[in-house]
Amino acid sequence: MPESKSKFLIPAVGAAVVVVGSIAAYMYFKGSPVGSSDALGSAKVIPSTALMAAYITTDSQAWAKLQQFGTPEAQKLVAKGLEDFNKQIFSDGNVSYEKDIKPWAGSVMIAVLPPNPVKQAQLKEPSGTANVPANLQQESNILIVVGIKDKLSALSFANKLKSQKGVKLQESDYQGQKIIETTQNGKPTYSVVLNNSQLVLAPEKQAVEKAIDTFKGQSSFANKEGASSILKGVEVKNSLAQIYVPDYAGMIQQLTAGNPQAKQLPPQTLTQLKQIKSVVAGVGVDDAGVRVKAIANLDPQLNKFQYQSSPGSIVGQFPSDTFALISGNGISRGWEVLVEQSKDYPEMKQALEQARGQLKFANLDLDKDIFGWMNGEFAFGAIPSNQGVLASVGFGGALVFDTSDRKTAEATFTKLDTLAKTQQISVANRNIGGKDVTEWQIPQQGALLAHGWLDQDTVFVAIGGPIADAVSDRKNPSLDTSDTFKAVTGSLQKPNGGYFYLDMDKTKTIPLINSFVSSNADTITILNSIRGLGFTAISPDKSTSQLEMLLALKPTKK
Repeated sequence: MPESKSKFLIPAVGAAVVVVGSIAAYMYFKGSPVGSSDALGSAKVIPSTALMAAYITTDSQAWAKLQQFGTPEAQKLVAKGLEDFNKQIFSDGNVSYEKDIKPWAGSVMIAVLPPNPVKQAQLKEPSGTANVPANLQQESNILIVVGIKDKLSALSFANKLKSQKGVKLQESDYQGQKIIETTQNGKPTYSVVLNNSQLVLAPEKQAVEKAIDTFKGQSSFANKEGASSILKGVEVKNSLAQIYVPDYAGMIQQLTAGNPQAKQLPPQTLTQLKQIKSVVAGVGVDDAGVRVKAIANLDPQLNKFQYQSSPGSIVGQFPSDTFALISGNGISRGWEVLVEQSKDYPEMKQALEQARGQLKFANLDLDKDIFGWMNGEFAFGAIPSNQGVLASVGFGGALVFDTSDRKTAEATFTKLDTLAKTQQISVANRNIGGKDVTEWQIPQQGALLAHGWLDQDTVFVAIGGPIADAVSDRKNPSLDTSDTFKAVTGSLQKPNGGYFYLDMDKTKTIPLINSFVSSNADTITILNSIRGLGFTAISPDKSTSQLEMLLALKPTKK
């Protein structure tokens, strides 16, 4: 954080920035008393025009649960980051979080208001040229509400801020409420204390005035249509934060309209967005790690996708060292919905027609031969291997499909084999674990691709010969018996529509991530504290979609 920025933050937004910016790291190690302001109380002073809001709790028992996770190295890294952050923020202010802020600051709600009109930004050209118009930039418009649980401590902190050098304070009256404008380095921030129990802050005076209007009786976020039903939140153990979006399509539309660099949404896209009426999400921590649950309320008249739960049995077709997996059910149904929706999108429809035309040259029907038979459960898994064509990347992949139309699937693979032969690829059969497998072979490197049937209704496609061996020859334990897979996905809701699974505990996973994403030593240290990531979704009816994600963390060693 630049020095000028840090000088502005503390006197400008007082405790709120510190609470929001360092609350997680601070309470990870030391905890914090329970705040006095709940989500509903905070929402009552937020204008009904707010697009979304997030509520962060300061319940010490909830945050203390995080202390049971993390390697010693990761905990030291977070502790050092917190120490450096506090030194930087408080370097000129002689302010202590422990003594000055912790005693009075309660829970925090952050609201996003509709964007302000954009302003023309002026950038100075090099070589002494005159200023020229540059990109238009959208002005941020947020409102922060901090619960005050100790009035005397809050007053003491306010008086201490007033004594800081370089800080200018100016008071004004609005609707009988005192608004304080705090300015340093030419940057103002506005705040007001409502009913001696809530500190409201914003970078724009108009936002604070709207909060006062709301406090005086105008429509609030708490009674906004769509908000009142979701403010009860999502049930998660040891809730850390809740996020509320009462009008999903309206939020996207207003944020897009306020950003001149973004393309305006066409009517078809807006119709698609309106499938989602509202969203509420909760973040909590339990014995497995950090868990996120979200509920999307849907418009059943606009929701065209027919959800069907996935049996989950296909996971057993993958070896236990599979480090990433995506599974689901009914690709053919999803394809049919996509084709139907493409009628409203000329560009998408044109792309589909082009794809159909190109496949016709290979004697393949995109709808029937490629997607038509994929009507059962499916999964894609990434499996480590450093042999043959996989030596340079360190892993390969396998696609497994259940189908009730084996005849069409077999015909499709026959056409693909014929096409490969025309490209001078050697196609040969090999028996693996008693199964007949067809391989596309490259001289001196082995199989590039393989496919075969695991049982009467289950076909696989493997990238790399070693992956074909791992999937076909079931000598090794399967993924669903893996301790890590059970730990990451075992507590997710069932039945469900499938999984996204990532095993961070494998010795090869982090090096693979590091080879694709530039990571430093600190990043690797944090990754080493994560056991895995699991994600799933269910839809009990056409009006509701529920998502759940678990960031499984390694327990702290005693």
